[in-house]
Amino acid sequence: MKEMVCIVCPNGCHLEVNAYEGNIHVSGNLCPRGETFAKAELTCPMRTIASTVKTVSTHSPVTPVRVSSEIPKDKIFDVMNEIQKVVLDHDVAIGDVIIANVLGLNVDVIATAPFHL
Repeated sequence: MKEMVCIVCPNGCHLEVNAYEGNIHVSGNLCPRGETFAKAELTCPMRTIASTVKTVSTHSPVTPVRVSSEIPKDKIFDVMNEIQKVVLDHDVAIGDVIIANVLGLNVDVIATAPFHL
């Protein structure tokens, strides 16, 4: 048995998750999203990343970025390593792709604020 707190909605349900013979049973959830969350957490946990990339500007040495969609939890450090390699040397707008299809995950790293040289 594993205990976890659902983070999908404000209820913060305390879940009890039992996995046996390939079946996953979830209890304690007040809505169906809790069950979906718990099953995903056990089988393929996903996360989002928000970070910054370096720039060539002394006025704004970094600019904020995030991934466009969730990534597998075990790829967080790999994606962060790719983000750390970037140095922006051109203007970007909110939503511009900074790294396309990072690590082949079908997820882009995008700007969350404009950057102007």
